[in-house]
Amino acid sequence: MGKLFGTDGIRGEANFYPITCELALKTGQAVGEFTKKNGFTSIIIGKDTRISGDMLEAALAAGAASTGVNVKLAGVIPTPGVAYLCADDNSSGAAIVISASHNPFQDNGIKIFKNGGVKLSDKEENQIEDFILNTKYVPGQDIGIIMELNDAPLSYSKFLLNTVSFKKNSNRLKLVIDCSNGAASKIAHLVFNEQLFNVQFINNAPDGKNINLNCGSQHTQDVQNLIVKNKADIGLSFDGDADRLIVVDELGNQITGDCILAICARHAKENKRLSKNIVVSTIMSNIGLTKALDTIGLNHIKSDVGDRKVLEAMRKSGAVIGGEDSGHIIFLNYHTTGDGMLSALRLLEVMMETNQSISELSSIMTVFPQVLMNVEVDESRPDFMHISKVAHTIKDVEEKLGDKGRVLIRYSGTQPLLRVMVEGPEQIIVENYCKDICKSIKVNMT
Repeated sequence: MGKLFGTDGIRGEANFYPITCELALKTGQAVGEFTKKNGFTSIIIGKDTRISGDMLEAALAAGAASTGVNVKLAGVIPTPGVAYLCADDNSSGAAIVISASHNPFQDNGIKIFKNGGVKLSDKEENQIEDFILNTKYVPGQDIGIIMELNDAPLSYSKFLLNTVSFKKNSNRLKLVIDCSNGAASKIAHLVFNEQLFNVQFINNAPDGKNINLNCGSQHTQDVQNLIVKNKADIGLSFDGDADRLIVVDELGNQITGDCILAICARHAKENKRLSKNIVVSTIMSNIGLTKALDTIGLNHIKSDVGDRKVLEAMRKSGAVIGGEDSGHIIFLNYHTTGDGMLSALRLLEVMMETNQSISELSSIMTVFPQVLMNVEVDESRPDFMHISKVAHTIKDVEEKLGDKGRVLIRYSGTQPLLRVMVEGPEQIIVENYCKDICKSIKVNMT
């Protein structure tokens, strides 16, 4: 793990290290040099609606332009929209997204894609990080120009709609869409338009500070209430940069990413569109997903946490569908990265083609009770299984759960935390087991 890059780019509180103008300028220079080294002439920059986005955009653009690389500003657009633009533009060697995803407005982040619309490898991240931290850059005579991509949202929305074959009809699905006051706030109106759907949009008036504020994929209560009140067919909740999707069914129940994966994978298999009958998720996925995929005869591969790791496993195995329970779903036949709006379109297509409600479709999977707790630890990150009392507690819980649950413990990729997850047949049992493990860690490791 580097000093800057976490599991998904560089992230922190805006105007404080590492999310400062100074570091953004250096990052822009690093990406500019990376772009030139690979034979390209321009980069793309997009952002969500955070108040700090303009400031960071200016610094990143200035840094890249100082290397002689041209900068194309896509403005406010979802993260997967930037990935699409980078894949669609032969001259762009990289793209930068200014976003902290589902975090509050005070935070921001810098995510980097390379040509083709895929995230950087660990090696490439290390190279860029080394440039940022250790290189005293001396600009030359070449100076790039900075221009605006005014058609970026329209281009991306057309791409999304071209992935499905919806037909106009009088029985339009009734949707409630939560834009999280983020990057989906405008573009969602283009994608989920009134010619195709009967839509009520909420939380689509960003002011720079209300992104993810009690709304979006992390807070679905408004959608749940409106679904029941207005008798809508489905609720779609995006996060701040619209790369994840959480769904609410017509009864007001929340449907997570694991269930979306199972629904779409089964439909793809039934229509002979699922390569090698493989689905990829992360080690954090609910055990219910494994059981659901096994029931319908699909192979389940588990990757490490992060959509970048999911994509790596998908490419290695030949899978075309993968994702995370948090709502990052990758449909590799259509896009190179997790895309909340693409996931929503694919799910709506399943509803239309099967003529089933989302609650009927979601019955494919039984969600096992799951508890996740964090324990603060020091930076040394010892192997907790080599600490006998901690290992004994973990093994004792695993033996009690048997094949009816599991224990997963991992260090956070961005914070000095040990994440403890326990799944099992009953909520109270799972909570108690999780507390027992956390107590043992606190007593013996802190």
